[in-house]
Amino acid sequence: MNKLDDMHAFVVLAEAGSITAAANQLGVAKSVVSRRLARLEARLGTQLLRRTTRRSSLTDSGRSFYESASRILADIDDAESAFAGQRGELSGKLRLALPLSFGIAYMPAPIDAFIERHPGIAFDINLNDRRIDLVGEGIDLALRIGNLADSSLIARKLFDAHLVLCASPEYLARYGQPDTLQALTAHRVGVYTNTAEPTRLQCEDGEGRAQAVTVLPALSATSGDFLIEMAKRGHGIVLQPTFMAARAIAAGELEPVLSSLRWPATPAYAIYPQTRHLSLRVRAFIDHLVDWFSGPQPWDDCRAITTGLAD
Repeated sequence: MNKLDDMHAFVVLAEAGSITAAANQLGVAKSVVSRRLARLEARLGTQLLRRTTRRSSLTDSGRSFYESASRILADIDDAESAFAGQRGELSGKLRLALPLSFGIAYMPAPIDAFIERHPGIAFDINLNDRRIDLVGEGIDLALRIGNLADSSLIARKLFDAHLVLCASPEYLARYGQPDTLQALTAHRVGVYTNTAEPTRLQCEDGEGRAQAVTVLPALSATSGDFLIEMAKRGHGIVLQPTFMAARAIAAGELEPVLSSLRWPATPAYAIYPQTRHLSLRVRAFIDHLVDWFSGPQPWDDCRAITTGLAD
């Protein structure tokens, strides 16, 4: 009987909210989680969780024990990490959530550099554009591009993502260059629907005056990559992050449109839940990302698109 295994199972269950989710995170059968919880409650002589069909919630005793157990497990993890850190080594699994397009295009290099320095780290990476429940899915750290509405998350800013309005040379030759933001209402526009107001475009003109227009999209999609590909094929004007459009612009497949306009920058953060203990390996990876993304970003280093970037 391993008391630490029982304690670990309880902490994961308390954070995940259900036996099914905890079993998935631990990689064991649901019966194993139930047995460890029952054994722990019997040993402590108190009920730690109120269990329903779908969710589990902490009792007062459970909440108190969770705080103590979390600290104990964190201290053990820190002790092992600190000892390894004295030799310049880090080890263990790091569960990371990344936005799909950015993750594929720009995260292999910093992850590769980190693994070269710490080969004992095993990355478990979730590439997905949906908003992931970090606690429920056992994620140690996520990269999120967008304003943070969830106050339960702790964040460190990495960089600002900028936007560029662009279309293919073929489209612009056929339909002409729009000369004002309002002129977009007469054009074919592709919109990214994973935003609060996908059809409303807001920006500032060259003198800092706010402008906005609502477009009737000719194409809507939940994938920015898809919109870029369709724009390259002449199917309209799209507003996309420079990290997605810069390569096509540099290759001459897309051209900036209304470059004098200044689009709002979107911050990118490394985030983690307050309830998640920040291990030495996670802290080290966050520091690595902050250093990696410091200074001008390579996707913004394209003279054709810098004119319309927000400060």
